[in-house]
Order: sequence, then structure tokens, then C-alpha cells
Amino acid sequence: MSSFWSNWITVITVGNILACVWLIWWTMRKRDGESAEGDVTGHSWDGDLQEYNNPLPRWWLWMFYITIIFGLGYLYLYPGLGNYQGALGVETADGTKAWSAQSQYEHEMMMAKQKYDPIYAQFRDVSVEELAKNTEANDMGKRLYLTYCIQCHGSDARGSKGYPNLTDTDWLYGGTPDAIKTSIANGRRINEPAMPAHAALGDEVVDQLTEYVLSLSGRKHDAAMAEKGKPQFMACVGCHGLNGEGMQVLGGPNLTDNVWLFGKAKSDIRKSIAEGRKAVMPSWKKMLGDDKIHVLTAYVYSLSNK
Repeated sequence: MSSFWSNWITVITVGNILACVWLIWWTMRKRDGESAEGDVTGHSWDGDLQEYNNPLPRWWLWMFYITIIFGLGYLYLYPGLGNYQGALGVETADGTKAWSAQSQYEHEMMMAKQKYDPIYAQFRDVSVEELAKNTEANDMGKRLYLTYCIQCHGSDARGSKGYPNLTDTDWLYGGTPDAIKTSIANGRRINEPAMPAHAALGDEVVDQLTEYVLSLSGRKHDAAMAEKGKPQFMACVGCHGLNGEGMQVLGGPNLTDNVWLFGKAKSDIRKSIAEGRKAVMPSWKKMLGDDKIHVLTAYVYSLSNK
């Protein structure tokens, strides 16, 4: 906000408060000739009921003063006067004071960073394989997992439909420490855009492809239709490989191990072929930082490497 508009808001706000103070004072003052009980205005009803101009009770008027004092205190402590951020404004990363949900969050994160970062930093130079055997580090990694990963992969890390199981050895992008760390730090766009919709091929071709994919993992299938679907599978080898064993460099799933990310029912497989699939693994590098990701990687690695 420019200094002009900041000053404008300040003047208007303070001016209104002073006007309220003057109005209350003017209302409370005793006028010449006014009795303590009030004066009759001259208005009457039915001859007996008369209207009095009684002064407001003093306690009521003092309540207005108290409200004004409270308002002035609030404006001093919190932002409200243009660019003024309030006496209670929290210190941001650049050393300035601010008061907002974002600045408060940044302040709390800064304080937490100063307190907890050294704890994670002590494991910085320990390899993931060794760290996975460290009970203290594993407990820390588990707490990180339960905070940031449980929503998608579940409390037992076995995932659910559309969310990978982290306890088995079936990895879309590889289960090595480096691959896991890359997935956590940078995120992944699972099957996007490598798994497009194939509905345009027609229902018959999609059905043939479905039977052929079922055959790759030894599932019950229609052999005749699978044989017709085999040539059609050439459109899929770029991601799933010639034999359907997948390509981790692209995140192409292995179709021969009977592990299915989006469901193993025939209808689920057909839907994957016809409509394509999209899923996103968010990046945690900015949120967690390198040291926390290192500890979290060790925990995730330990889940499938007992």
C-alpha cells in the first residue's frame, strides 16, 4: 500500500474515533437550566403521559468510552492503520514485522526450523541404508510419515486404490534410496502423460488389449482375444516395455507381477486402458528440506527392506 493511502486510512480512522469521543462528551455535558431529573419536552399523550428529555445513564456513556479505549488498544496491537503492522506483529524471515495468517505461519516455521533442524542435521552424512537401521532416526521418519504421507499411503503404508503400497517391492520409479528420495523431494506425475486414453481405438480393441494385459500376469483371460490384442500392445511398449515388465525411468508399471495401482478387477484394467490414468505425488522439498527428506527416505526405505 502506498504511503498516501496508508496515511489516508490512518487519518480517517483516527478522525472517526475522535469524533466519537467529542460526540459522547457533548452528549454527557449538562446544559444551562437542565435539571438532574430531566426536563419535560412538551409532548404528551392522553393528557397524563409526558415525554421527558432525561440524560443517558452515566454508566452507559462510560461504556462508550471503554469501547473506544479498547479500540485504540486493538489498533495499537494489531494492524489496521494503513501500513502499520501492530505492536504484536511477528518477525518474518526478512527481519520485518507483520501480522497475517501467512506471516504468523512463516514465523512459527522459522522458530520450528531453528529448534528442530539441528536434530535432523545430525543424520545428514549417514547413508540411507544405515539410517534405516537406526531406531531413533526411524522413529523420527515415522512421525514425518504420519504427518505428511498418511493421507494417501495410509497409516500402514500399504496404500489404497490409486495410491502406491510402500511396503512391497513393486516400485513405479524404483526402490533405491536415490529413487525414493527423488520421489519425495521432487514429486511424481504418475502415468502422466504416459498413460493416455485409448477409447478412440474402439470397444473391440480395448477389450482385446484388456485380455492381453490380463494374460501378462497369468490372470484368467480369453486366449483368442488376448492373441488379437498382442499386436495392439505395441502402442504400449514405449512405457511398459516389450514384455510388459514396465520402465521405471518413465514410471511405467510392471504388468506382469499382478500388482495393480488402480485396481486388479477386469473392469478396472479396462477402464485404465480406455480412459487413461492420472495421479500426482506432490513435491516435499520446499516444505521439509533436505535433512528431513533424508530421514523420511530412510523410513520409507525400511518399509520394504526389513
